[in-house]
Amino acid sequence: MTVTDTPLAGLKIIRPDVFRDPRGAFLETYHQRRYVEAGIATPFVQDNYSRSGRDTIRGLHLQVRGPQAKLVRVVAGEAFDVAVDVRQGSPTFGEWFGITLSGDNFVQLYIPAGFAHGFAVVSETAEVEYKCSAFYDPADEIAIRYDDPAIGIQWPVAAPVLSARDAAAPVLAALHDRLPRF
Repeated sequence: MTVTDTPLAGLKIIRPDVFRDPRGAFLETYHQRRYVEAGIATPFVQDNYSRSGRDTIRGLHLQVRGPQAKLVRVVAGEAFDVAVDVRQGSPTFGEWFGITLSGDNFVQLYIPAGFAHGFAVVSETAEVEYKCSAFYDPADEIAIRYDDPAIGIQWPVAAPVLSARDAAAPVLAALHDRLPRF
């Protein structure tokens, strides 16, 4: 696999080796020893799956007291995956990074703790799987407005489909007292 650093410290793009032949393709979606050798030594405790329709935006979400690192991939379809650095004191605080993940390109995004995460579905449907380093705790999760102008994410969706919670999420500046420290 090839691991590439992004401009945001700790955020990494993983391109697994894909072995293709006339029958299809084979790849390792996770191999602990190889990930540790690549600088991703995070122990994962929970796997999540999401299936969403075109133009759905999920996020931006993060846990604060029990922060989660995530290893995200799209199993089927295509999504624009986004991570926002919300670690107070970080030199890239409030900056975002986005990448297209798909069931065809097999690319993964490693998101360290202290980042908000979201994605937009750009195919008819997308199936997203991600590993988490901490158990989900709904009482610990916060949401940040997907279209916060201070962050300025360039979503590839003109008319997003949102949950009521995501549509009502506050902007990043309103959450200052709840954000993690770098």
